Amino acid sequence: MTYSPGTHALLDLYDCDAALLADASALQALLQRAADAAGATTLAAHFHHFGDGMGVTGVLLLAESHISIHTWPEHRFAALDVFLCGDGQLERARALLCEGLRAGRADWREFSRGISLKG
Repeated sequence: MTYSPGTHALLDLYDCDAALLADASALQALLQRAADAAGATTLAAHFHHFGDGMGVTGVLLLAESHISIHTWPEHRFAALDVFLCGDGQLERARALLCEGLRAGRADWREFSRGISLKG
């Protein structure tokens, strides 16, 4: 029997709201809402804005793993990482992130992690 401790998803969002991509506090609140929607527990958060006209990098450390974001407002692009162990609801997080950043287009890929482990 194979066992996977979690699913790791990569989300590339295009044609996002550039102002949102440059707002560290709004991004932190959005990622928190996504974590809550997925049923995850936030342990810590750290977000950094790179200055006027620049993007943000941020991470929520979750009891179930993490959600991170890197933004490029000048390209209206955001790259997100959602890794959840257990029974987290990835699709809920994805939908909330796409809507929250007003993405025109999304590319979502999921990967089962640790699939060679024995259950």
